Amino acid sequence: MAKLRVDNFSISLDGYGAGPDQNVDDPLGVGGTRLHEWVFATRGGRRMIGEDGGDTGVDDRFFARGFEGVGATIMGRNMFGPIRGDWGDSDWNGWWGDTPPYHHPVFVLTHHARPSLTMAGGTTFHFVDDPIEQVLERAFDAANGEDVRLGGGVSTIRQYLRAGLIDELHVAIVPTLLGTGERLFDDLDGAPGYECVELVSSPAVAHVRLARSLP
Repeated sequence: MAKLRVDNFSISLDGYGAGPDQNVDDPLGVGGTRLHEWVFATRGGRRMIGEDGGDTGVDDRFFARGFEGVGATIMGRNMFGPIRGDWGDSDWNGWWGDTPPYHHPVFVLTHHARPSLTMAGGTTFHFVDDPIEQVLERAFDAANGEDVRLGGGVSTIRQYLRAGLIDELHVAIVPTLLGTGERLFDDLDGAPGYECVELVSSPAVAHVRLARSLP
């Protein structure tokens, strides 16, 4: 059965998935780039940005696993870009250039409608202002039997956690302290229980995979 998954979501030791003051120069907030240094040390992460080399150990295996069996992605508007409010005449098409790394339909949660955006390599961004449950239904339909990946950011993951819709959650705990920003596991009253089904560590990061507990 297809699942809603979170993969390779990095958080600090003190639980922050993004730093403060997110903007075009600091898309992950001040200090937030430290959370993702492990990704770009892997072979898969370097290949994603068009570079050679990189490590092939446990971090690379987790990174690659996050793309396996995924047929659609859901993300929040903050993950798509730094623009707030109405799109206006902005020609912003995401952080990833002309060929985003998704290669399948991506549903961007937003309160401001915008026509769908088709990019090179098979990625189409759909900008949706629907309840998150309806967006998930659309994503499962678009995924054609494969899993749906929930890409973030922090507030988007929290919404789906509170609604009890996430089946598996892989967090990569980075040994750094941000001190402030957006914490992943705040404000989750009523969220379903999860159990740890995998715990693996490298020198750079600890990988924790959680699965929703059976009732």
